[in-house]
Amino acid sequence: MAEPPDQLPPSLPKAVTPLSAPARWLLIGLAITSLMLGVIGLFLPVLPTVPFVLLSAWAAARSSPKLLAWLENHPAFGPMLTEWRHGGVVRRRAKWLATLTMGASAVFMLLTLPKRWVALVVIAVMACVLIWLWRRPETRPDPGPTPP
Repeated sequence: MAEPPDQLPPSLPKAVTPLSAPARWLLIGLAITSLMLGVIGLFLPVLPTVPFVLLSAWAAARSSPKLLAWLENHPAFGPMLTEWRHGGVVRRRAKWLATLTMGASAVFMLLTLPKRWVALVVIAVMACVLIWLWRRPETRPDPGPTPP
């Protein structure tokens, strides 16, 4: 017996409501801006790369298949996106790099910001992010044996 038309098999993606032109352009703008901030974050210690690349991929998935394909096939960004999609994986090297970068940023802020409370608030936020980050898996979960 055929399935009712309103119930798709779990392997098929659900239809996405088409976006209006302004909404699509806003999402494309968000994707490009986030990607630029992520690239800048490669060189500035206070700006994180991974969250901006993930945000860029999210926005591109909803607005620009070409940009999403480019991100997924990029040698630096592609593996990061694939690992995130398959279990929220963040490699240990990325965790240590984020920890060192945030630590250096914390020291810099403590030494340069005139209002210590501002630095302490930002450091508290960074500490929360690091706690979350270190709780992420470092390897893809084992899918288990395939059924015969």
